[in-house]
Amino acid sequence: MSSTAAIQPSQRELWGHPIGLYILFFTEMWERFSYYGMRALLTLYLVQKTTADNPGLGWLDSQSIMLYGWYTMLVYVMSIPGGMIADKLLGQKKAVLYGALILVAGHGILAFDQMWAFYTGLALIILGVGLLKPNISTMVGGLYREGDIRRDKGFSIFYIGINLGSLLATFIVGYVGEEIGWHYGFGLAGIAMLFGLAVYLYGQRFLVHVGNKPTVAEMKEDVSLVQLFSNLFQSPLQLGIVVLICAYAVYAGFTYDGIDNWGYTALYIFIALVAGVMMMIYKNLNTQILKDRFLVLLLSFLIVIVFWGAFEQAGGLMSIYTKQNTDRMLFGWEIPATWFQGLNAAFIIIFATLVAAYWAKRKLKGKEASSLFKMAIGTMIMGLGFVFMIFAAKEYNTNGSSAMYWLVFAYLFHTIGELCSSPVALSFITKLAPVKYASLMMGVYFAATGLGNKVAGILGENASEYGEYAVFSGITIFTVLVGILVLAMLKPLKRLTHGAEDNEREIKEQEKFELGDQELNN
Repeated sequence: MSSTAAIQPSQRELWGHPIGLYILFFTEMWERFSYYGMRALLTLYLVQKTTADNPGLGWLDSQSIMLYGWYTMLVYVMSIPGGMIADKLLGQKKAVLYGALILVAGHGILAFDQMWAFYTGLALIILGVGLLKPNISTMVGGLYREGDIRRDKGFSIFYIGINLGSLLATFIVGYVGEEIGWHYGFGLAGIAMLFGLAVYLYGQRFLVHVGNKPTVAEMKEDVSLVQLFSNLFQSPLQLGIVVLICAYAVYAGFTYDGIDNWGYTALYIFIALVAGVMMMIYKNLNTQILKDRFLVLLLSFLIVIVFWGAFEQAGGLMSIYTKQNTDRMLFGWEIPATWFQGLNAAFIIIFATLVAAYWAKRKLKGKEASSLFKMAIGTMIMGLGFVFMIFAAKEYNTNGSSAMYWLVFAYLFHTIGELCSSPVALSFITKLAPVKYASLMMGVYFAATGLGNKVAGILGENASEYGEYAVFSGITIFTVLVGILVLAMLKPLKRLTHGAEDNEREIKEQEKFELGDQELNN
């Protein structure tokens, strides 16, 4: 039957996309409202003097950026166990639900003005985002069949939801936290997460064919982590790499300066374990096509680390720079520092569909528009945004303050770079990842994002020693060089994808299928 009444809810479309996309859009919008609202306040709350009218914790800039780096890293690194739990036990759909519940609890606890509540709330947010973030993104990819050109557009629409939540949070939560009370802002973020949970529960009928719990047969066919690590001991070279990283981890704990020296030990051990899992997954793949695509995927994660290591200065170094070094007076009123973080989200909402349409039109014309090409171009454009921060730092060194328009131009370039790179990377993973490891690889992507956040924190900490001018200059040069290197390697890398992005077209019939339909049978 072809009548509308015969179409199942999970097959219905709105504005050319499955309705399930918009359920995930609004769920993620409210989740990002809660996360970015808290993120906008975090470093400013930490550095605010305890004697101020709206007292904070009175930490040093370097201390606050250090915590910011660890926190934002862990939020995304926990996506790896979150993805594994979904792949092995719950399925993406339930993992998102449980993650949302934990986030409601975490943001709610942050509303209490106690140090135990502060650290407990952060820990719960880390766990909640780890369950929700990679799995909701995997579900977006599962809404589309293999070869459907709308997938990239779908991720761009989904990305608008992320940034609409960020924009609203920056203005609303940022104002409430900065002007009324920090913990009122934290509590408001928790209320937003409740809205996200409600939307997700309401929209389950539109998501019946994605994110389901793995079947018994699928679980039997899958390879457990125990099996992967047992295979690791059969490969002396790969085992040696893991052992060397672990040995350096112990060395770091005894020799690194600072109160977080053993934190680095834990981080390096985690990296060693992830490296071991990645090597064993590669070895376990049964076709050369899957192996080649897996290698390209791992390389894309390195680009992700570089990109976010530069981009995430926004919540750390650039946030503090805005608060302390920027002339924020406009018609006699001082603009809250948190509002400048909203520029990125506002620009994304304005330009997201335009950038996505440009790349889709370019691809249909047969011009270069591969994901790796977009990621390289995006990294370079984002890096060039720091040129404006160089001018800002130079002006501050001369006049004692810098103009707001430098920040506006910097965030504009950062946004265009992000739109070329980040939603594309999400889509790229769903195209290349082996199906049985789909959520795990999405988790590794977000873990790479988290490592980028930690790199951003390290760079921000060093600003007090080297100065903002040197840090912004170094970021500009390095990101542009990385982009050029990827472009130079583009042709051989595209060959290794074995046409994963060739012959993409619109596929309107979204029948009952799972992401597993993309598995290669050759």
